[in-house]
Amino acid sequence: MQVPLLDLRAQYASIKAEVRAAVEHVLEHQQFILGPQVAEFETAAASYAGVASGVGVSSGSDALLVSLMALGVGPGDHVITTAYSFFATAGAVARLGAVPIFVDIDPVTYNVSPEALEKTWARLAPRDRERVKAILPAHLFGQCADMAKILVLAAEKGLPVVEDAAQAIGAASRDGRFAGSMGLLGCLSFFPSKTLGGIGDGGMVLTNDPSVARRVQVLRNHGAEPKYFHREVGGNFRLDTLQAAVLMVKLRHLDRWIQARRECANRYRRLFDQGGLTQEYLTPPEALDGAGQPRAHTYNQYVIRAARRDDLRRYLSANGIATEIYYPLPLPLQECFRGLGHQAGDFPEAERAASGTLALPMYPELMPDQQAYVVDRIRAFYRG
Repeated sequence: MQVPLLDLRAQYASIKAEVRAAVEHVLEHQQFILGPQVAEFETAAASYAGVASGVGVSSGSDALLVSLMALGVGPGDHVITTAYSFFATAGAVARLGAVPIFVDIDPVTYNVSPEALEKTWARLAPRDRERVKAILPAHLFGQCADMAKILVLAAEKGLPVVEDAAQAIGAASRDGRFAGSMGLLGCLSFFPSKTLGGIGDGGMVLTNDPSVARRVQVLRNHGAEPKYFHREVGGNFRLDTLQAAVLMVKLRHLDRWIQARRECANRYRRLFDQGGLTQEYLTPPEALDGAGQPRAHTYNQYVIRAARRDDLRRYLSANGIATEIYYPLPLPLQECFRGLGHQAGDFPEAERAASGTLALPMYPELMPDQQAYVVDRIRAFYRG
């Protein structure tokens, strides 16, 4: 049996007629740049996330970049962020000439640890504290970071929070607020593999502040206000009309797809329990808060910790099962950040996650027999 990590063709087959009609409509009116579908989707996505405004941009990476630009982050500034995420989280900081101040993660959720954040702040010299312009947590794998604690810390320090919610549209915090709606700005990605993915790159900046929304709108269009008049340099960060049209179709199905992902995650956990694998050999992702209530985890990825991770991955590949490692090297240890002086051992939880986690197949159309095969092969690897 072949089990892909993700099967976008299965999703497309279920909405093919709707997508083609939406694309055809754009082709008929030929307004490819900031056409009417962009504003329609911005309104719908903002409403879904529970914020006042959404500004469509060219990618999740550019959503992060333009958000930091809107805050005036520049050379010599510092931004506190997670040590464990996709590169764009820290890359956006570095592209502006600012310095990422990395924080270790919580070992259960893989998101930035508020306790580690507090310790990192305490270690900063007074001069460096003055340079910090924002806190940038990421909601990894479809689960929110502990935003209640992070927001308290940010308020105490007088710092804005930019949420990297690229992997977490539809995920909710413990108090019921959606990813991307809690900070001053929230950043979404519509990369095709995301829970809400387009047919190419795309992203969005969410905010409840109308002045911030307007600033992002200007910056995404080369800083022009009005057209051809530039008080500052922005960028070409516009969301394509075709992407917006397709995403509008998919947004109508998002809640159903998220529920299907949760059902797949629950099935994995039952299968692991039945196979006696959860304690000795691997740990499925945690989806409960301290009070035992389910979190709104969307399972953009289903990531386990596994003994002999690399050997297991090779074995699964030989048996037709695709997996992925998110992410094999923590951000502070990437070569491009060598100048910051970080060493192995500085971020123990991020390093442990990088060396021991594995993403299993996860998508709404994943079939029970495919999941049973995945777990059976994992059992066979460990039990012989």
